Amino acid sequence: MISQNNDLLSFLLLSFSDKWEKNVVYFVLLLMIYLAALTANFLIIAAISLDQKLHTPMYFFLVNLSLVDLGSISVTIPNAMVNLLLNTQEISYSGCVVQVYSLIFFLISDLFLLTGMAYDRYVAICDPLHYETLMDQKACIQIAVGVWIVGLFYSALHTGSTFAITFCSNTINQFFCEIPQLLKISCNNLYLVEVGVLAFSACIVFACFSFIVISYVQILKSVLRIPTTHGRNKAFSTCLPHLIVVALFVTFAYFQPTNRTSSQMDLVATIAYSVVPPFMNPIIYSMRNREIKGGLYKLCFVESTRFWSFF
Repeated sequence: MISQNNDLLSFLLLSFSDKWEKNVVYFVLLLMIYLAALTANFLIIAAISLDQKLHTPMYFFLVNLSLVDLGSISVTIPNAMVNLLLNTQEISYSGCVVQVYSLIFFLISDLFLLTGMAYDRYVAICDPLHYETLMDQKACIQIAVGVWIVGLFYSALHTGSTFAITFCSNTINQFFCEIPQLLKISCNNLYLVEVGVLAFSACIVFACFSFIVISYVQILKSVLRIPTTHGRNKAFSTCLPHLIVVALFVTFAYFQPTNRTSSQMDLVATIAYSVVPPFMNPIIYSMRNREIKGGLYKLCFVESTRFWSFF
């Protein structure tokens, strides 16, 4: 038993496999997915940044979402790949603190950004005459800065309440540090403090999703009143990717496997909710969006041709 957190220098994470060959396979798989996610999100950021036509509030928030996705996938996957390569399960106490703080920060920022994007779509479709006034550059920057600041304080609250707990063990049944697994190895009643924070978090999540649902109910009513089929299709095309991303976020962030063991199925499920949303979000936004496709084409062909012409 570990009586004091000061005596705890490191945690032991869940092992992917006891066999080196399987660990190599997991490493290659994670590396491919990680590089694909990095490439997709960087392409979205570059395409929007270089194309003046995409300098609108919707794409401004999309850039921020890509930055959050890059951060969230980089919190867990690189460390897991290093552990696989070195055949180790250890993570330092400070490393675990940083991982928990960063993961919470990016997850809550993701949720607030999706809420802000729902508000942007609501104003654009339900109140188009005042859209440029309500969603000007200053308003967009204020929303984005607010998201990042709230995320910083919220994750500090969560992380502080979690690591105020005394741990009876240093074995975490997960391949990265997460709060539910840390609470399972607590050995005093201080975990009730974190339970209170989790209840507060549930209220925030419920409020955000309620706002998103109400916004899209109003959006749907406005879209159905559009007289032309082309107008309705255009409105739906700008909202559908956001709805799919919200659904993906809910599915993978809040409907995770609960009683995780070392079984392969649980491990696959955990990897899925850790890497699928950051990997899929840029793909979802680029599949049905002609402006994004145009920006990517300009980036990959026009800008690259111009670059190579210098040589």
